Amino acid sequence: MPRSLSRSIPRTGYLIGPGHTFRTITEKIAGIVLTRSTPAAWFAGFTLSFLALMLLFYAVYYLLVTGVGIWGNNIPVAWGYDITNLVWWIGIGHAGTLISAILLLFHQQWRTSINRFAEAMTLFAVLCASLFPLLHTGRPWLAYWIFPYPNTLGLWPQFRSPLVWDAFAIGTYATVSLIFWYIGLIPDLAALRDRARNTPVRLFYGLLALGWRGAAHHWQRYETAYLLLAALATPLVVSVHSVVSFDFAVSVIPGWHSTIFPPYFVAGAIFSGFAMVLTLLLPLRSLYRLQDFITPRHLDNMAKVMLATGLFVAYGYLTEAFTAWYSGNPAERFWLFNRSFGPYWWAFWALMACNVVAPQALWFARVRVTPVLLFAVALIINFGMWLERYVIIVVSLHRDYLPSSWGIYAGTIWDRATLLGTIGLFLTLIFIFVRLLPMISIFEMRHLLDETQKQGAAKGDAARAAETASAGGDGSTPASLPTRAGRPLYGLMAEFDSSDALVDKARQTYRAGYRRISAYSPFPVEGLADAIGLRPTRLPYLVLLGGIAGALGGYALQYYAAVVDYPLNIGGRPLNSWPAFTVVTFEMTILGAALVAALGMLLRNGLPQPYHAVFNAPRFHLASQDRFFLCVEARDPKFDLAQTRQFLESLGASEIVAVEV
Repeated sequence: MPRSLSRSIPRTGYLIGPGHTFRTITEKIAGIVLTRSTPAAWFAGFTLSFLALMLLFYAVYYLLVTGVGIWGNNIPVAWGYDITNLVWWIGIGHAGTLISAILLLFHQQWRTSINRFAEAMTLFAVLCASLFPLLHTGRPWLAYWIFPYPNTLGLWPQFRSPLVWDAFAIGTYATVSLIFWYIGLIPDLAALRDRARNTPVRLFYGLLALGWRGAAHHWQRYETAYLLLAALATPLVVSVHSVVSFDFAVSVIPGWHSTIFPPYFVAGAIFSGFAMVLTLLLPLRSLYRLQDFITPRHLDNMAKVMLATGLFVAYGYLTEAFTAWYSGNPAERFWLFNRSFGPYWWAFWALMACNVVAPQALWFARVRVTPVLLFAVALIINFGMWLERYVIIVVSLHRDYLPSSWGIYAGTIWDRATLLGTIGLFLTLIFIFVRLLPMISIFEMRHLLDETQKQGAAKGDAARAAETASAGGDGSTPASLPTRAGRPLYGLMAEFDSSDALVDKARQTYRAGYRRISAYSPFPVEGLADAIGLRPTRLPYLVLLGGIAGALGGYALQYYAAVVDYPLNIGGRPLNSWPAFTVVTFEMTILGAALVAALGMLLRNGLPQPYHAVFNAPRFHLASQDRFFLCVEARDPKFDLAQTRQFLESLGASEIVAVEV
């Protein structure tokens, strides 16, 4: 590469811009939410999105009062824009789980700046996707019939049908994604609570934070639950789009009946999901000046993932074509010719240009780290992946085995209005999310900074020293605040300025014989739970029991419906069709385990708990920001006010206070 060109390409080595401290990270990210001044560009984008949302409301209203005849669906193309949009939106939602779960399991630190936004995008995309099956039925108010419940007709869903599998898969995916997203938000909601100056705002975030204090036992169970949820979400993200692909692959229609569809659909979902993340994140990065947190390295890595999955998608296209030709089946060969040179040739070659040719630009480092070029490629991929779903559905249906039933499909203005309206719904929710909640995980960024500082000790010590000075630590003699008359004492709390100091002093306190010890930090600190003598959590065993209960319940439900209460002879297959029952059983396993992981973590941590004595400490609000606290409780058998205070002073705490109940 020429030297002049290499100098023009930004360096991609760092994950956080230089010069940041715990406090500046918190102020920058939380400031986007808590500021009273909103950028004019936000209002402009929100207004346009909201107008598109109003278009969706009108289109849906007209659909409900008139009927699905306003769409372009016909015979033989009974699935058109609606199912195309369903598969497209579900695919977009895959990137959030991939970034949050799979990259977490592989210890990829670059996920930290983008996982929160991608998780929110997943939820909003799944919400948009779920609208189309409901509207496609023509009677969305009866959509609950697809779920198993006691009813006067004595009918049960057909658990051998991929459409029922879809309902369980998408429902489980939405629920687990919501749990994963909210659990990740809790520490940051506490940070917003402690930084808010307006009472209603502080109350709002306080209720959502559930009384989170950042205690060592909180973080211990939190990390366990978060890791378990990531492990559960990883097979789930693979299963959801695989199940969606079964809607096509289990049929006998040429172009659909293919065993490559599950992995091909999953790769395409990740491909389009990362493209949408970049499409939205790049403008927000520029608008809120987040270049120090979403660095060229993040852009480079996301572009490489897009390139890799794009190559997999291209391989899928090639495999489809080769299989159709090599099979010698006239119907399959006709499908290949019709897709390439039939009435919809323009859509086929356009998707090839968008999904195969355009991503090849990502081989060049300059494209991967240049926001404008990367945005253009991502936008092209988004359009190309919608075209892919359109070609798969419409082109395969409009000419099948019966030439007398051949027809042409063309979406109507109402099809396009509904698609545009769901894009408006999606963007409206994105704008609201960015304004009300932190789009970047604050506590994970602080954790990443702490690890970075430990790797560069000299630079880290300088940053901590500057931060201590800004926080008011002046090296003066620690002070102890007396309790007010008649107020019982909860304990003595010592304040420290670094995670290493907290772990070291907590270990000394435990060795000194104190057992009722609590430690508080703005992010999980490695070794802190062991330092104060916490035993390993039993949460994994509870999650295992939850998964087993979900699996048994899911299979028992299907067995009772298909074998005992409402047996049907479907193609001579046995009533107890256990291979067909595995999909719902798997989804219920994941759902049961995820619910137990979230509820178990909260309940074992004593949350929600709106009030706790440590909130009375004058500077405890900094425990969710940039300071570290160690508390020896008054109920400790060894506790003596004077002696314990003297011991904490010997640890070199920057401040010691008496905490009232």
